[in-house]
Amino acid sequence: QVQLVESGGGLVQPGGSLTLSCTASGFAFAEYGVIMSWYRQAPGKERELVASIATAGGSTNYADSVKGRFTVSKDNAKDTVYLQLNNLKPEDTAVYYCNAKHRFTTLESWGQGTQVTVSS
Repeated sequence: QVQLVESGGGLVQPGGSLTLSCTASGFAFAEYGVIMSWYRQAPGKERELVASIATAGGSTNYADSVKGRFTVSKDNAKDTVYLQLNNLKPEDTAVYYCNAKHRFTTLESWGQGTQVTVSS
């Protein structure tokens, strides 16, 4: 059974930082073709892709709105993907979701989400 468990959200002031974690189980995390992604959804808005990373190889992709501020990374030994959020802005307030997808199989799974609130 595929499971993604997120942690690390919270309330932070503008300009602050947070680190989100997503620990996976139930599939081969480091297998070629697995893409781990972070999405976010703000109230009244559609879910959008924030960042993604290939677990085999480590290539990354970022939304323009977070480039230079957010960093996605992984630890294959821990089956965990991270999202480092720096210089946070009020518009970064959203529920952040972890996603696992395999380019060559039907695997796709979502975490439960973690709330990030940026406010003074």
